Parts: sequence; structure tokens; C-alpha cells
Amino acid sequence: MKIAIDSYCYHRYFGEVYPGLEQKPEEAMSMLQFLDKAASFGAHGVSIESCFLSDPTDAEIKAIADRLVDLKLEVMWAWGHPGGLGSGAQPHQLHDLKKHTELASRVGAGVMRICCGGRQTRINDWKTHKEKLTPLLEEAVEHASRHGVVLAIENHIDFLADELVDLVETFRSDWLGVCLDTANNLRMLEDPMKAIEKLAPFAKATHIKDITAFKGDPRAFAFWPSVALGDGLIDIRQGFECLKSRGYDGLLALEIDYLIPGRYADEDEAVQRSIAYMKQTLAA
Repeated sequence: MKIAIDSYCYHRYFGEVYPGLEQKPEEAMSMLQFLDKAASFGAHGVSIESCFLSDPTDAEIKAIADRLVDLKLEVMWAWGHPGGLGSGAQPHQLHDLKKHTELASRVGAGVMRICCGGRQTRINDWKTHKEKLTPLLEEAVEHASRHGVVLAIENHIDFLADELVDLVETFRSDWLGVCLDTANNLRMLEDPMKAIEKLAPFAKATHIKDITAFKGDPRAFAFWPSVALGDGLIDIRQGFECLKSRGYDGLLALEIDYLIPGRYADEDEAVQRSIAYMKQTLAA
């Protein structure tokens, strides 16, 4: 398993600021700057959030691919934030998913994280939810297989663990698996370790995230802010052991979304502390 950083850790610097929770920073960040930062922090890989690349040109894609080679960084492409396929209600997004599958291939990513939906699009009736997604995913998987890219569905606060397992098992395809987010199912009030244990056998990618209880409504996103790995409620060490025991050998991509206010100087501190924690944990 290799330590990686997801560009979403720096979402504020790419222009995505949670209203009422975060402030826009004075300076922006380019994707090439992010790649340089990840390498300087000792990461062996990155996850590139395509939502921060607005219709990239051929030259931009080539520059990213070249920088990845120069920095010797393994890469995962990430598509679909925030709503992806709208839990099956936005089939027109399939065209964009296919386009980004091809971009993933061009930068050398063998895996692309996809979002089938999100908190705002979740359909509580699982039978209906699954029926809406299945034909879209069938087409997406067939396209991805032709481009040599594995699709990894994230548990994006739209699936309970058993639902995502059922969805992936329905396909039984080498070209479809899970992007296991270690914290998102706690935000759905599921036991996070049980969710990790259920999803780990299907993991093709990860978001290694730690969160803590803060204030307000436990069913609200803001109740569960991100913290540096090891500072929160997720048993990251046990999660790594579970992934390893299931044969996972891909990227351990650190993700920080809404960083808890006041605890760290900035994203860099939280990221560097998390990288140090991952290195220590893997060494042990």
C-alpha cells in the first residue's frame, strides 16, 4: 500500500468553500502546484479531483501527465463530486463520466473514483436506487474496460455499506469495485469499522479520512468535521490492517474535507501530520 494525497484536501484553494463554514483563502492553487506539494510531503501517489479541472485542454492533461512522471507519483483520477450520477436521476452525466474515463487513461491512472450520488441525492428505497443506477453503471463499466480503467464507486454518504456491497456484487466485474472512504459511513450513523470490514474486499481505491464529533445535529455534515489522521474517531490502524488482510495494495489516499475549525494552523499542518501518522502506522 502506498501513501497518497487527494487534491480535495486543498478544496478551498481550488475554489470550493463550504458556505457558512469556511473562508476563501487569499491565494489559489493549480493542479501542478498540488502535485509538487504532494511530492514534497513524501507522498508516493495522488488522487486528482477532476471537479477542479474545468474542461481541461490537451495541453493541460499532457502537463499533468508529464509532471506525474517527473515526480514519480502514482495517480488515481476522481470523477463525480459532488453529485455524480445523481443516484441514477441524472443519466446525462454518463457522458461526462465516460469522457473522464478517457482522461484518466491519458494521465496513466488505472483506477478512477466515481460518485454515483451524494447526501442530497440519496434514495432511501434501495430497490429503486439500485434499479436506477444499474443500467448506467453497465454502460460505464463497459466503456471503462475498453480504456483499461477500473471504476471505483465511493461510499459518498449515498450508500449504506450493505447497499454498496450488493451493487458491486451484482456486476462481479474486474472493472468495478469500491473507493473505500473510511469515515463517510459514520456520517450515516453506521459503525465505521463494520463498514470498512464489509467494503474492504471490494476496494480498488481509498479515501483515508478521520473525523470527530463537533456540534449541532449528528445527521448534518458539519457535525462530523475532518481531523488529522489519529486525532479522531476512526481506527485508522485497524482499517489499514483490514485492507491489507483483504489483499489491497493500492493507494492510501488521504482526504480532508471540512477541516475542524481552530485545531490546526492550516491544511498543510493537518496533511503533514496525517502523512507522518500513515508512515508510522505502516512501519509498525
